[in-house]
Amino acid sequence: MEKLIELKNLVKHYPILGGILRHQVNAVQALDGINLDILKGECLGLVGESGCGKTTTGKAIVKLHEATSGEINFHLKKKDGSTEVKDIVPMSNRMLKKSGIRGKLQMVFQDPTTSMNPRMLIKNIIAEPINEVENLKSREMESRVKKLLNTVGLGEQHLLRYPHEFSGGQRQRLAVARAIATNPDFIVLDEPTSALDVSVQAQILNLLKDLQQQLGMTYLFVTHHLLVVKYISTRIAVMYLGKIVETAKTADLFKTPFHPYTFALLSAIPNANIDKKSSRIILEGDVPSPLNPPKGCRFHPRCPFAIEQCRTVEPQLEDVGNGQAAACHRKEDVPKLVKDKFNFYFKN
Repeated sequence: MEKLIELKNLVKHYPILGGILRHQVNAVQALDGINLDILKGECLGLVGESGCGKTTTGKAIVKLHEATSGEINFHLKKKDGSTEVKDIVPMSNRMLKKSGIRGKLQMVFQDPTTSMNPRMLIKNIIAEPINEVENLKSREMESRVKKLLNTVGLGEQHLLRYPHEFSGGQRQRLAVARAIATNPDFIVLDEPTSALDVSVQAQILNLLKDLQQQLGMTYLFVTHHLLVVKYISTRIAVMYLGKIVETAKTADLFKTPFHPYTFALLSAIPNANIDKKSSRIILEGDVPSPLNPPKGCRFHPRCPFAIEQCRTVEPQLEDVGNGQAAACHRKEDVPKLVKDKFNFYFKN
């Protein structure tokens, strides 16, 4: 598959100011050297604990937050069919609009209530991104907005309502309609179902899958819910404290995870079979602070297989199976060690 977005050594630090002159005294290292490829037409799931940098990654890609350093290479398809690769990190908002990239990148937020202006009518909320990239007459715009509402399962009777007049699931549908209004190539879905009931979650997930097939879009699905990401994603990337520790196809990751942190995440999935005893891997200690992350492997304070080398040498992503994982000092032995210690995980 073709690449749509390449992240190369992407860094995002949030400065902490202090002192009388308000100078920088420290920085929150939200992202610290992310390397990740997002393929055209796929849904890449991004999972990890709260605070690991998942949402920051999505916001950096769509330029809601400016990256500190690194590259975000966007493969822009031109009218003649050729592909042009552009690094959008140094580009201003004006340059993004002029190049046509601004409308190609969109985002659906976790809470649609706070991401919509409560004083604007729905027709104006959905028309707003279209006005940024196109000049349409009022009748054309109204027709376009009606079509978008129908696409997400709503109707023209909703045009003259305000956001507070809708249920949570309907507001998320409106957020999806606004996101697809500019015919984007790429959408960041920041936990779009976490605030919804289970039945409504299923409806939104099915809507997103249908839209992806119809419009040929690419998703980055940010979530902490592993069963949701298993349903919708074609590939999964696992994050820990600002670093990617493993990437693999969804089926491969759930069947044969390589990194110890991935094992722990998968063991936390609730077991629907009450007759079967579930054994969860309880990681010792707390997640280190991104203000002062540990040297070497960032997972070593909580890893059951850490040795002295883990405290000094930072592992790099290497090809493992059908994906990539942070290469431990003894990567060939880690799966066997995990099997020996957590034998219950491999009984099925």
